[in-house]
Amino acid sequence: MEYFIQEAPKLKNQYEDDILLKSYLKKEIPSEILAEIEPDLRNLGERVITDILEMGHDAEAHEPELINFDAWGNRIDEIRVARGWKELDKVSAEEGLVSIGFKRKYNEYSRIYQFAKIYLFTPSSAIYTCPLAMTDGAARLIEVYGDDELKNEPYKHLTSRDPAEFWTSGQWMTERTGGSDVGTAETVARLENGEYRLYGLKWFASAATSQIAMTLARIEDENGNVVEGSRGLSLFYVKLRDENGKLNNIIIHRLKDKLGTRALPTAELELVGTPAKLVGGPGKGVKKIATLFNITRIYNAVTSVSFMRRVIALARDYSFKRVAFKKKLSEHPLHLEALADMEVEYQGAFHLAFYVVKLLGKEECNVATEDEKAVLRILTPIAKLYTAKQAINVVSEAIEAIGGAGYLEDTDIAKYLRDVQVLSIWEGTTNVLSLDVWRAIKKENAFNPLMNDIKARLQKIKHPELQPLVETVQKAVKRVETFFSQCLKEGQEFIEASARSFAYSLARITIASLILEHAEWALKNEPENIHKIYSVAAKRWCQKDLTPLIFPNSAHQKESKLLALYQ
Repeated sequence: MEYFIQEAPKLKNQYEDDILLKSYLKKEIPSEILAEIEPDLRNLGERVITDILEMGHDAEAHEPELINFDAWGNRIDEIRVARGWKELDKVSAEEGLVSIGFKRKYNEYSRIYQFAKIYLFTPSSAIYTCPLAMTDGAARLIEVYGDDELKNEPYKHLTSRDPAEFWTSGQWMTERTGGSDVGTAETVARLENGEYRLYGLKWFASAATSQIAMTLARIEDENGNVVEGSRGLSLFYVKLRDENGKLNNIIIHRLKDKLGTRALPTAELELVGTPAKLVGGPGKGVKKIATLFNITRIYNAVTSVSFMRRVIALARDYSFKRVAFKKKLSEHPLHLEALADMEVEYQGAFHLAFYVVKLLGKEECNVATEDEKAVLRILTPIAKLYTAKQAINVVSEAIEAIGGAGYLEDTDIAKYLRDVQVLSIWEGTTNVLSLDVWRAIKKENAFNPLMNDIKARLQKIKHPELQPLVETVQKAVKRVETFFSQCLKEGQEFIEASARSFAYSLARITIASLILEHAEWALKNEPENIHKIYSVAAKRWCQKDLTPLIFPNSAHQKESKLLALYQ
């Protein structure tokens, strides 16, 4: 008797198979530049399903190990990582996954090119994108605030394409006292013999095998006094090891046992007189390091999109192979509805994330208007928080679409759900970033520029097929503007209670304008079998509730407290 063996889903070249990425690049990048970079993208699209994918598998099969002592009792605190993890570091340098964004060969388009590669690379990389994100952020921070010494050594290493010269960076923000609440940080900096030395414990230190880190600390005066709160924090550059390769007065207590991102060495470490260099003068450390985590938030958004794209590719391929009830899954109407819903969510997330990337490139090349800078400021937390939530839902749905095999670790699919869960936590939780949206509004006056940006985009859409959708979005924009005015009248508690629903609404109407813009472009520039996909995606997106707002008056807030706390 011959038994049935289920054929596994297979990935094709991840650039060639990605019609949205190719269409977007065709729309956004000048043709002569695209012709130059496309062979590189095509090559990476093949590598991420061959050798890079194998590197990721090896890194995940051999998780990091902390060796605190050698055989003779000497404290060494050595973190051993897999061969695959080391190879991913080498590949990252060779592929220019950080360098492209800083060499700026293609001016403001360099960031789109770079993040297209990050997007292709991430799902195969065992989350090596995490150290790359912090490296990119550190390089940008040094570019903005660093002195000649920092620009002459670490910056060159962080942006190098030579694996022998390439460095990665950590970002040490989180302490036992709180994650997002950095104002409670306890690490202090003492000036000893003309050099700052840091003392304190960092509760989460991702990419603990990096060569350098950026961190915050409070400078003690000669009497041992410090300024409390966020205002008292300063930014410091730390080199992890000395010239002999030994840790610079750093004790690694343990590696964190995490739900996902298992190949990534995340440590709990203590600074016990660690030499450090003050960056950009004393004080305003939170403002300075924001330059770093604005970059990492954009990485987070692109990572979310990349995971959605990967699991949909697997689920779509599987639908042509899996037979249930005498038909392939691709022939079941209800299964097609699930796949279609995932595709719409992915396309929306893609447009939001890459619009932020586009604005970042313009800002860094000094071609962004003041309004575009304000839009970048407000959309960065919005893109991060919204795409992270989308990714969790889409990855979960895709695993369900694949079925029991998707839940198995040895099919290499279940890991995506474990890994993607961190994306709503890294770089600020959904609630923290929802409040950050309001900080952007209050400090940067960013609401009106965003509304004007959306309205201007909608006004340019003229195709008769899309006009009813444009009108739907315009009505949603008015609802958001009315709600914004009410928030200003109601006060802080109303603003905080509704902040998440407000951020979601801003995300959805921004996406609606972007997805419509791409649909109109595609109607003019893509063949019918392609442009129909984008028109339908735009229609489905605009049929969503674009303004999922809540109106938390005092009665509503009392009811929420009753449900949340039974009080």
